[in-house]
Amino acid sequence: MKSRDDGEAPTDRPRLIVTVSGLAGSGTSTTAEVISSNLEIDVLSVGETFRREAERRGMSLEEFGEYASKDPEVDRRIDERQAEIASDADNLVVEGRLAGWMVDADLKVWLKAPLEVRAKRVAARENQTVREAEGDIRRREECERERYGEFYGIDISDLSAYHLVIDTSRWEPGGVASLVETGINLI
Repeated sequence: MKSRDDGEAPTDRPRLIVTVSGLAGSGTSTTAEVISSNLEIDVLSVGETFRREAERRGMSLEEFGEYASKDPEVDRRIDERQAEIASDADNLVVEGRLAGWMVDADLKVWLKAPLEVRAKRVAARENQTVREAEGDIRRREECERERYGEFYGIDISDLSAYHLVIDTSRWEPGGVASLVETGINLI
């Protein structure tokens, strides 16, 4: 694969599918967007799909998560759709909590950061206090942990599906994206 230093999009690889996963506030959306822009490939945000569906139903993310925990078809439809889109794509970055488990990808990345760092990021994004964000994150993660285990038999703390795990509290978004792009270049 060509280095991005030459300013050209990678052309010697016929297909590139990358997943970017992580818990709320770990930087998945930002990282996926930077990679998408740098490599000039599309991004599919499963989290954004989930947010839009919650908004369409007039629910908060937490409320929609509770609703989804009672109706497994909500998650299944979203997760199956991401796998379908990725399988039909030539080049794509798929951003989503379970993308690494659901999508056949060339590189599967998990982003992590301590809860306090993630809560600060979410608080800034959602116009909350850090304490409110931390509480929301804890409730959401517990709901997701139960859903993913029950619906798919996935333990979200099991990182064995991922090729690369990055602590995003150590680098700015561009640095995190550079690490992922290095992983892509080494495929």
